[in-house]
Amino acid sequence: MSEHDHRDDDRRFPTDDPAVVTCGLPYANGDLHVGHLRSIVAGDVFTRALRSVGQETAFVCGSDMHGAPIAVEAEQEGRSPREVALEYHETYAEQFPQFGVEFDNYGHTDEPENVELTREVVRALRAEGHLVEKEVKVAYDPTTEQPLPDRFVEGTCPYCGERARGDECDEGCGRHLEPGAIEDPVSVATGEPAEYRLREHEFFRLADLQEYLQAFIDRLEGTANARKQPREWIFGDLEDWCITRDMDWGIDYPDEDGGHEDLVLYVWVDAPVEYIASTKQYSERVGAEAYDWRAVWGEGPDVDLPGGEERGPPRRGDIVHVIGKDIIQHHTVFWPAMLRAAGYDEPRAVVACGWVTVDGEGLSTSRGRAVWAEEYLEAGFEPDLLRYYLTTAGGFQDDVDFSWEQFRQRVNDELVDDLGNFLYRSLLFAHRNYGGTPEAGVSEDVRAAVRDAVEQFRDGLDGYEVRAVGDAAVDLARFGNAYIQNNEPWNLDDDAAARVVRDCVQIAKAVTVLAEPVIPDTAERVWETLDEPGSVHDATVDAALEAPPAEFHEPAEPFEPVDEDHVADLAARLEERVAESDTDTHTETDGATGAESETEDMADTADTDAD
Repeated sequence: MSEHDHRDDDRRFPTDDPAVVTCGLPYANGDLHVGHLRSIVAGDVFTRALRSVGQETAFVCGSDMHGAPIAVEAEQEGRSPREVALEYHETYAEQFPQFGVEFDNYGHTDEPENVELTREVVRALRAEGHLVEKEVKVAYDPTTEQPLPDRFVEGTCPYCGERARGDECDEGCGRHLEPGAIEDPVSVATGEPAEYRLREHEFFRLADLQEYLQAFIDRLEGTANARKQPREWIFGDLEDWCITRDMDWGIDYPDEDGGHEDLVLYVWVDAPVEYIASTKQYSERVGAEAYDWRAVWGEGPDVDLPGGEERGPPRRGDIVHVIGKDIIQHHTVFWPAMLRAAGYDEPRAVVACGWVTVDGEGLSTSRGRAVWAEEYLEAGFEPDLLRYYLTTAGGFQDDVDFSWEQFRQRVNDELVDDLGNFLYRSLLFAHRNYGGTPEAGVSEDVRAAVRDAVEQFRDGLDGYEVRAVGDAAVDLARFGNAYIQNNEPWNLDDDAAARVVRDCVQIAKAVTVLAEPVIPDTAERVWETLDEPGSVHDATVDAALEAPPAEFHEPAEPFEPVDEDHVADLAARLEERVAESDTDTHTETDGATGAESETEDMADTADTDAD
């Protein structure tokens, strides 16, 4: 059993219940880059793999539309926050399919479905007695007499003493920070010292759900980091969590009794509810008979229930959250507590990926040290190549480095030389000599190799290790290359050659089936070459050992090698971009006030304020 696996054997996929796979919501204030795409592509790969083993699955996500960075950008541009966020949202919705990412529903957090569901959840928390009103210290900028949203307060973390910003110690211990916790606060907007003033806010008493959370984290599946990191919180002193903010842009706090009309809900209240809202939108579009969202998420709030303790035992839905490692605590502490208190089912797994670095350094959007989604597509590369790199370049919870040269080497060595070479040479030999699949049986050695590859694929899926899912096809293709080379069908008599070539065509079909989750466009082209009925996207892993058609088309080479000069040019452009940004920043800072310098630094993190 792998370190990622935390399940009973009878919980292997597929299950009898429908599943849903979600990805952390991209925050709608910046262009997509490889850092976003790593977890998004992984969610798509995982969904395709689930379907290939016969699991009924929906794949949903949405854009995170609320929060301070969007409001500030809108004010600077003289537009409404919704207009700014919606523009980014529409771009994301267009770009994800260009990378083979096929959400069943891609919504956003400002849609009516999410607004109403979020308010229902908060009303349920209040009805269950889990909310408490408390005075809290809110940072104000004395020069503007305005409250400062989370990401516009900087200072010192009270726990580790490192530099902290807003609601998180992002350069030190990584802890979530409640309003008023930062010491020596400074306004990022003006660079002036901020002052704290008392203000009434609503808090969620997480300690009410502590016993539940302790049991939940013990049965949670997913990556080891997602199961281990939150334990210090859950088995320590769980503090009350502030769920409201002093802002204009967000979902209004549902305050039927009055007194908090000017407060909005914290983005980490409404953002995860979008998972439910997006699933519901999909279900309503296709009909409950095709996919019932309540069969996954449960019945939801029952405001007549007299207290959370009397609710029935927790029910685990086949809910898999694929996220970045920076938002583990949100998905393993805040979110399951909300779900339990509001009567929804709990997640089955949280699968958290590491960072994507660029050329060995941290990805920085403000410095231009990023590989943008649009830039990649404009360079003329197939989306499958990046999907493969991001899926297989490292263990899912490990950081992965992207450089254009590493990209070239992995594509050429593994996709072109291993997988592509096997598919092309085996199918071309079969087509030219037999017109397709020879009339012969499949050897037991090859059957065993295919069965082993399918089991490797399934183990990766059940263990939430996306790389193992991707490796299964390439490893089988390597076996196929060695099989051809060792048996040399061109030197055998007709009967012996036919048996070897028959084996190779079977391996090629199996490779195509197992490769589909990672490189779906390429797999579909090979499937069509084999003249298989339907689409490879609808095939299950059982097809890996089903006989290929007797006749098929002449194959084309699945991949073109990545040109060394082309990636060298792209790498040079990236370094020029970083150098220009560093020069501009240095020049501005030399004559800038502290406020101008801080504002530039703020822009570097704004697009990651809420994943």
